Formats: sequence, C-alpha cells, structure tokens
Amino acid sequence: MEQSNVTLPPAALSHTVQAFWQVERNNPAPVVETIIPMGCVEIIFNLHNAPIRSQVGGTLYRLPRCFVNGYNTQPIAQQLPPQEQTFFGVVLNATALKRLFNITPDDFADCCTDMTLVESSIDSLWHQLGEHHTFAERVALFSTVLTQRLTSQDPREQAFNRFINGYANSTLSVAQVADMLCYSPRQLSRKLLALTGLNTEQTLLYKKYLHALNLIHYTSLSMTQIAYTCQFTDQAHFNKTFKTFTSLTPGTYRDRKSQLVGHLFENVR
Repeated sequence: MEQSNVTLPPAALSHTVQAFWQVERNNPAPVVETIIPMGCVEIIFNLHNAPIRSQVGGTLYRLPRCFVNGYNTQPIAQQLPPQEQTFFGVVLNATALKRLFNITPDDFADCCTDMTLVESSIDSLWHQLGEHHTFAERVALFSTVLTQRLTSQDPREQAFNRFINGYANSTLSVAQVADMLCYSPRQLSRKLLALTGLNTEQTLLYKKYLHALNLIHYTSLSMTQIAYTCQFTDQAHFNKTFKTFTSLTPGTYRDRKSQLVGHLFENVR
C-alpha cells in the first residue's frame, strides 16, 4: 500500500522551494525501487529510519535518516524491506542549498550523503518531523525552519533557477545561454558546475533528457515524436542519451513506469 502527497510552497518560499512531498508505504514483501535521474535538488527524511540499502553506480550505502540528492546522472537502486516506511522531502531550487546551508548541490550528485554530517541541526529536525503525524504539519514545520534561514535572492540567481528548472532553452548554444544569463561562457560553465556538477553543454543535454522523460511518462507520443520534440540530433542520439542517464532504453522505461515519474518497482522473490 502506498500513499503520496505533494504541495507547492507558501508564497514566501516560492523562490527557494519548488515543492514539498511525502510518500508512505507498507510493503508486504521486499521491493527493489530504482530512481532514475530526476534533475532536482532534494532534502529527504527517512522518518521511520528503516534499514534501507541503496546503490549508486558501484557504491553501496545504508540510507541515512536525512540526505541530500543533487543532480544525479546515475540511477539509485534501493532495497525496500517489508515494513512501514515514510519519506518526507523538499525540492529546492538550484541556488537555494548554498543560501540555506552553505553547501552546493554538486557535492551531492550520485551519492547518499548523511545531511547531519553537514548540518548538525538536521538531527533535531528529523525528530521534530517524526513527532508530527500529518503531511500538513510537517510542511508547516519545515517551512518555518526554511523561512528562518532565508536570505533574499538576486534577479540573476532567479534567472539561473528558471533556466535550470525548465525545459525551454535546451536548444540554445553555449554562447546564447551565456548571453541570456549575462556571464562569459567560461564563467557560466563554472557556475553550472557548482550548481549541477555539469558544464553548460552537459546541462543542456540533461535538460533535453528530462523533457523526454516527462513526455515518455505522461504522453502517448511515439519515441520518434519525442526525439523530434526535444530536438535530439536523431533517434539514435535520443536513445543513447536516455540510456546514458538511466541504463534503460526509452521503451523499457515506458513499459516499466509506475505512477511516480522516474520511479520503477520490482518485487523480490
């Protein structure tokens, strides 16, 4: 059984937070969950502290009580035990992590780093979130914590967030993006590396992949139509790019997709 909730942030946090979410599960049998790259920065709380083993590439982790997800470029495989689990998370804009916690997302890509090692107050917050029993109460609590840490964002940071979060502008050249964001191409690449772990060209390709992922998940467009809509060079380029980030072909993802975009589940016997 699974229940999920998603809500937008209050207006005061709209330049910092994209969404709050919660997933509650009670698996009758072991399940392997594969989460393919989603193109977002998240702080995630494992509120039941279930002993969950995760693997990113060739590295094995025991999932911490709280961790940060950066701009992953590899799938995360999680072995979910047959017991109750509750995950609560916040999706942040790319520049927010630095302002809130003085850390950058590039250090948290393709790994499961314990957030309490970076920010000691997170341990107390984990306990407080666990003491609240509804999604709305947890959103209110975390919103208060973030508001207390909030500093104003300048227009350039907001422009960066809009560029990274959206699918638009993925067909621009590096020079065009640099001009749009008022940076030199070299400065732009350094800025994007700090935010996403990817240079400008890689970020543009990643945006195309994310656009394609959502079209595969939510529409019935053919793979040829999706490749054309996202302006990949050709079908082969689309297939290669998708498989690079997910280890799956686009067709395999569509066949195995769940209700949650980017999440695949397989029962373990």
